[in-house]
Amino acid sequence: MRLDELRALLARHARPDMTTDVDGVLISKVDRELPPSPSMSGTVLALIAQGAKRLSLGDRVYEYRAGQYLVASVDLPVTGHFVDASVDRPALGFGLVLRPDDIAELLLGAGPAEVPAAAPPGIAVSDAPDELLDAVVRLLRLLDRPRDRAVLAPLVIREILWRLVTGEQGGLVRQLGLPDSGLRHVARAVRWIRDNYAEPFRVEDLARLAGMSVSAFHRNFQTTTAMSPIQFQKRIRLQQARLLLAANPGDVARVGHEVGYDSPSQFSREYRREFGAPPSRDAALALALP
Repeated sequence: MRLDELRALLARHARPDMTTDVDGVLISKVDRELPPSPSMSGTVLALIAQGAKRLSLGDRVYEYRAGQYLVASVDLPVTGHFVDASVDRPALGFGLVLRPDDIAELLLGAGPAEVPAAAPPGIAVSDAPDELLDAVVRLLRLLDRPRDRAVLAPLVIREILWRLVTGEQGGLVRQLGLPDSGLRHVARAVRWIRDNYAEPFRVEDLARLAGMSVSAFHRNFQTTTAMSPIQFQKRIRLQQARLLLAANPGDVARVGHEVGYDSPSQFSREYRREFGAPPSRDAALALALP
């Protein structure tokens, strides 16, 4: 029954830009299956009410269906798409942005907790317990009650975070809120690469930024992101190149240089390996999509 009401609420309040009147709450409604596309995951709880979604991260593939949720604890370059979506039965999903400060505040009130030394995988999937579904439904009901929403929405969001912290993926979510956790250390390096993707780097410098030895950094980074730091940078560069080519499809050499490639042939080769077509052709195909 909770899923039935959840589907009705999501369908009624879905917008083209996925936003809602509650900050950090997102709604997805997709009425057709599209090809997998690259994006950044963000730090998010994503709950499926109808249909399914498939994400790939490095060599890992995650699929979650109605009644299941995904937690992404680091902003990672993923490739994903909704499946089992049609006009008659669209895929429907609920999203909540996970903010480290909100989780840290929650953990502070819950008492001391052990800080794990090792970083976990950055993405995990679980079945949604009834308590979590119930809280999400109550939060979405508030979209119809503006007066109640201002006061009650933050309280229900706090409850949702508590259900995550105490649930099957609690260890992963807690690391997001603990400043000295392995995940937060890796996240510093992830953020540096994301913000400086066109710049060369030394792994030793990233390890120092993360506060780890080089061997521990390699191990934790690979566990969290399913990629090495060099592979991660390459994925970010190519995703950014694809975005730039959508606006400038005829300027392949300049785009390649802008994202950090000195060799046009290397850029074209790695782009084709990532997206299945050379840059100019892929840009033309993207422009031809409806």
